[in-house]
Amino acid sequence: MKNFHLLVSALLISGIGLAYGVCPGRILPRLFGFAVEHTSLKNIFRALMGLYLAMSSLWLIGVFNQKLWLTATITNIVFMAGLALGRIISLFSDGIPGIYFLAGIAVELLLAAWGIVNLVNFKRSITNRQ
Repeated sequence: MKNFHLLVSALLISGIGLAYGVCPGRILPRLFGFAVEHTSLKNIFRALMGLYLAMSSLWLIGVFNQKLWLTATITNIVFMAGLALGRIISLFSDGIPGIYFLAGIAVELLLAAWGIVNLVNFKRSITNRQ
């Protein structure tokens, strides 16, 4: 159960990353209703895809290599909380976004909190062993 938040996060973020980067000119207008025509904008979305896939890879490695679990969990917490914080700032400064982004806030906060709970339980189990 302690690895499940990493697995869920990796699957979600890698899927989102692929949606952003594989064909941003075709996929993003369908999902979000805005055109991605400029080369620089496509580059940004493909860079985000690379970042999302890299982070997902680290989290998957943390699932299968317990020596990297702590690193994977901390980066997962920071990543999810950072996304949620950015969305919350946007909520107050830009207004209410579409349903996908509202759901994103909830899922990101949930995954960050789940990671924190797992981290606390992990540290508690280490303390109890000593």
